Amino acid sequence: MPKTPLVELFYFDGCQSCEPAVENLKQALQLEQWPADVEMIHVADPADAQTKRFLGSPTIRIDGVDVEGPAAETHGYAYGCRVYTAGGRTAGWPSVDQIRQALQRGRQV
Repeated sequence: MPKTPLVELFYFDGCQSCEPAVENLKQALQLEQWPADVEMIHVADPADAQTKRFLGSPTIRIDGVDVEGPAAETHGYAYGCRVYTAGGRTAGWPSVDQIRQALQRGRQV
C-alpha cells in the first residue's frame, strides 16, 4: 500500500485554471490509487507568493515538490498565472500524466 501523499494546490482568487487543475489532480490520484485529500492553499498577494514559494496559479505540490520537479522553482516565484507544457501542448494547468508522474516520483522517495 503506497503512503498517503501530502497534496497541495496553490491558487489565487479568480484563477480560471484552478478547476481543471483540481479535476486532473483528482483523476491522477484515482488512477494511481492514492487516497489523498487535496489541501487548497490561497495566495493573497505578491508578498504571500514569495512566502509560499508560489510559481503561479495553479501550483500543485506532492510532498512539497512541484509537479514539474524541483527545477521548476529555479524560475522564481510570482503572483500570476502559470503555464504548463507537456507533449507539445500548452495549458494553464498540468495534465493528468504530468501529475501521475509526480505521484510516481513521490513513491520512490
